[in-house]
Amino acid sequence: MSVKLRLNTASATRLVLAKVGNPQREEPLQTSREVFDIAEPDQAALTGIFLKPFKNLMAHRFTHHSSLDKHEMNNCAKALFGDTDDLLKHGCEIAKHLYSKSNHPNIKAGDLCIAHIKEIHIEGELVQGLCILKSESVTPFLTITTKDGDLRISTEQGIHPEKIDKGCLIIDYWGSKGYYVLTFDRSGSDARFWTRDFLGVEAVPDSAFLTNAYAKMAVSFIEEQKPEEDTPPWETCNTARQALDYFDERERFDLQEFEKEVLKEPDMVERFQQHRSRMEEEQGQPLETSFEISKKDVTKARKRINATLKLDTGVEIHVKSTLSTENDPILERGYDDKKGMKFIKVYFNNELSAG
Repeated sequence: MSVKLRLNTASATRLVLAKVGNPQREEPLQTSREVFDIAEPDQAALTGIFLKPFKNLMAHRFTHHSSLDKHEMNNCAKALFGDTDDLLKHGCEIAKHLYSKSNHPNIKAGDLCIAHIKEIHIEGELVQGLCILKSESVTPFLTITTKDGDLRISTEQGIHPEKIDKGCLIIDYWGSKGYYVLTFDRSGSDARFWTRDFLGVEAVPDSAFLTNAYAKMAVSFIEEQKPEEDTPPWETCNTARQALDYFDERERFDLQEFEKEVLKEPDMVERFQQHRSRMEEEQGQPLETSFEISKKDVTKARKRINATLKLDTGVEIHVKSTLSTENDPILERGYDDKKGMKFIKVYFNNELSAG
C-alpha cells in the first residue's frame, strides 16, 4: 500500500552548505561555519526549488546488513530529528561522509545543500525532513541592471534549479524501519555511488515498486530474447505490450500464474527466472511473488515501450504504437531484385507532421 505524501505544506527554514571535492584528485572539502537561516520572504521560492525533484519518486529506506544502529546516515537523521539545533554539526557530518565516499574517478566535485524542512504532510501527520541536494555543474546567468540612468548587462555563475544532479529527502516517518527516503540521481554516473555507497538505501517493496519492477522486467526480458532474423522490432514490441495486458486485466500479480499464462513454454519460464535473479541482484533485494498491482505504473511501463529499427543506410524507423497486424499490415517487408536490397513499405492515410 502506497504512503500518502504531500509536500505543499512544507517549508525550508535553515540549511548547511558545503563544497565537496574528490579526494582521489586531492580536491578539498569545505563546509559551513554556521547555519544559514533562510529569510521568510525567500522560504517559499527556495522550498519549491528544493522539493520539486521529489514528486512522484519511489520510496526507499535506510538498510544495513546487521543493524540500523550502525548506519551512519540513519544515525545522523535520527540525531537531527531529535535536536534540530544540531543542524550544523550533523550537516557537516553528512558532507564529510559524502566526501569519504567520493573516491571514484568518475565522481565530480559539487555544491551541497543540506536543508531542514518543516511540516511535511505524510499519512495525516505533519513531520520534519532533511533535504540533501548536490549540484555538479554551474550555469551562466545574465543580469540586466540600471546604473547612472542606463542599462547594463553582466553574467554570473550559479546553480540551475532544473539541473540539480543528485538529491535525497529523508522524512521523519518509519523511524524504526530506516525512515521514509526519496532519492534521485540525474547525473548519468553509477547510481550505486549515491544510493548504496553514500545513502545506503533500498527500495521499499510496495505495490508501486513491485509493479514497476516486474513490468520493466517482463518488457526487458522479451526485448532481450533473440528473434528470428527477419522478425521486425515492432512484433517484439507488440509481444511486450501483450505481456503487460496481464497487469491490466488483474488486481493482483501472481508469479506462477504469470509464468503459466504469459510465458507458457518451460524454456521461457526458466530463462525468465534467470532474468529475475539478475534483476534481484541489481536491486540488492529479493522480489515478492504476489502483490497488489499499481495501475498507474503499468501505464508508465507501456509508455517506455518503443521499437526502433536501425538500417545500414542511415535510416531509423521508430514505432510507438501497434502498426502491424496479421490481417491488415501497415508495414510490409520485401526484397528488390533489381537493387539487390531489402525494403520496408509503409502505408498511411495522412501526414500528421513533417520537419
